[in-house]
Amino acid sequence: MKLILTIDTEEDNWGDYRPTGHTVRNIDRIPELQRICDAFVVRPTYLVSYPVVEDDRAVSILRGILDRGGCEIGTHCHPWNTPPFEGESNAWNSMLCNLPPSLQYRKIQTLHDLILRRFGVTATSFRSGRWGYGPEVARVLHALGYKVDSSITPYYSWADSGGPDFSDIGPSPYLFSADFPYGVANPGAEGLIEIPATVGYLQDNFERSNRILKTLTRNPIKRFSLWAVLSKLGFVNRLWLCPELCDGPEMIKLARRMMKKGFPVLNVFFHSPTLQAGLSPYTKTPADEHNFLNRLIMLLRFARDAGIESLTLSEVAKLIRADFDLSSFESTSRS
Repeated sequence: MKLILTIDTEEDNWGDYRPTGHTVRNIDRIPELQRICDAFVVRPTYLVSYPVVEDDRAVSILRGILDRGGCEIGTHCHPWNTPPFEGESNAWNSMLCNLPPSLQYRKIQTLHDLILRRFGVTATSFRSGRWGYGPEVARVLHALGYKVDSSITPYYSWADSGGPDFSDIGPSPYLFSADFPYGVANPGAEGLIEIPATVGYLQDNFERSNRILKTLTRNPIKRFSLWAVLSKLGFVNRLWLCPELCDGPEMIKLARRMMKKGFPVLNVFFHSPTLQAGLSPYTKTPADEHNFLNRLIMLLRFARDAGIESLTLSEVAKLIRADFDLSSFESTSRS
């Protein structure tokens, strides 16, 4: 098993869909995060948005880490602040997959090219802003030479927010192509690797737990209250390997379950604005900020003590691609 730390490295302005006027003060907290990563021999993957790549100070901080081999730089496309700007700026259009195909291509290419100019690297890893991934995004990634995507949140639907439905997709990596964005059946096919963010259940049978949860929470009015009851009773516990959403012991329980089930990777994820109190919903106070980092440290310490090696997103994708065996992934990719 390998561990990946993927960070949506983005502007400060949470939920602000203006095309311009964003700040990136939170990037000043990256060196502190990187010191934690270095202490646990973790090389994070910073998936950067357009305002970050535009900012000289942000680039200087991140490039200093990159140049010493401390991280990977990947692409994180927020369509509302990535040129070209066409159409209205609203929540619907903040989902990359909702835009016209040609506009999806031009936005991703614009950010891709800017990363090359500013960092001197060709990005090969990608995550859609707000998880807005779909078939056209997959085609663009193929066209631009990407190797790995990490835009899927297993067992979760963003349909209520105008986004994609991933509720039937499990957390195992899989091969995908431009024509089959949710997996292909030919292990020899030319394609990219999807490495979903790690979301799973504490129960042993992920697929059955997911069916139960979907069945019992179809009514949107009762969805959240029923979900809380199910979790409290230990009947169905869906957890995210994300220190914004789960505490340290919860994440460790999920990591242990993933290990027991033989999943090849743990993909830990969060947003860079959470590093600075007041910039995201997850750290409103300095105490929240401190607790957030402690949760992350607890998980990284567990991974180190368990002998789980940390690699970047593209490094893990390369290993999976080289050793891809359909039989080992087919049984878990949807379970």
